[in-house]
Amino acid sequence: MDLSKRKILVTGAGGYVGSCLVPKLLQSNFQVVALDTYWYGLNVFDNAILENPNFQLAKVDIRQQEKVKSFLYGVSDVIHLACISNDPSFDLNPELGKSINLLAFEPIVKIAKASGVQRFIYASSSSVYGVKVEEKVTENLSLEPLTDYSRYKAICEELLLHYSSGDFICTVLRPATVCGWSPRQRFDLSVNILTNHALNKGEITVFGGSQFRPNIHIEDMVDAYILALNAPVEKVNNQIFNVGADNLMLKDIAMEVAENTGVKKIVYEKTNDLRSYRIDSTKILQELGFVFKRNVGMAVSDLVEAFQSNRFVDPMSNPLYFNIKRMQELEVH
Repeated sequence: MDLSKRKILVTGAGGYVGSCLVPKLLQSNFQVVALDTYWYGLNVFDNAILENPNFQLAKVDIRQQEKVKSFLYGVSDVIHLACISNDPSFDLNPELGKSINLLAFEPIVKIAKASGVQRFIYASSSSVYGVKVEEKVTENLSLEPLTDYSRYKAICEELLLHYSSGDFICTVLRPATVCGWSPRQRFDLSVNILTNHALNKGEITVFGGSQFRPNIHIEDMVDAYILALNAPVEKVNNQIFNVGADNLMLKDIAMEVAENTGVKKIVYEKTNDLRSYRIDSTKILQELGFVFKRNVGMAVSDLVEAFQSNRFVDPMSNPLYFNIKRMQELEVH
């Protein structure tokens, strides 16, 4: 298909990943409909994006299905990022989380299919696996989600793939924990938290240390979505892909942060949270040729550069950088 005629609707476009994805889609000459509630502000997009003729802003809650439908005219592809992200944010208001992460999902899939959308890419989560003892957690292992957040992600995967067909190409990506700089910065994710504390407290605290966590640089995550958009239909239809570059122990993440920030003090504390998990991303390499180009150290370096460039305002307490604080501030429901 001629890229100039492809129109991509991104839900959650104003979020941590979405605000990095939208500019790259525009650079790739796609038309973009950026749909979000914009709880974290419209300044995640600069004037060049807002004035781009291929960009359309849609300030919409995904639960407003008729409004969502009105923005699907002419859309060829949907990348569905919108959700109440991660367990702590979800636990703040479980009913809100359920309404957005689960109940709004199938109606959007059905509306998209009925509107002539050709591809639908869903941002799931590697947390759907729960805790696995296997060193290589591949896509064909059973799902054992431990929380409602991850359980609803697993349910939505199944819902989406049920609707896949020859003319409605459905793909699920299961990201690792994303890290690095974004126009809609988050400082409530492990690598980003430690970097923020290193630079603003002069020390970092690690709870436990031997637990493994899968990680992915935000720019690699964005590239994976664009690859799924462009991949041959037979490679991605009705398929699920893990997307994670670095499986690192928390103490090794701390060392990466220390090395890239110059912080000397690492404090280790005991924890009851001994969850440890890794994911294997061989499939996306073998099937789609996706090669991870960045790592945790590079994510930390990007954040250090952003701090040095004074891109953040009050990074230790500003609600705009913390999902829970912002949701409480807005009293969202």
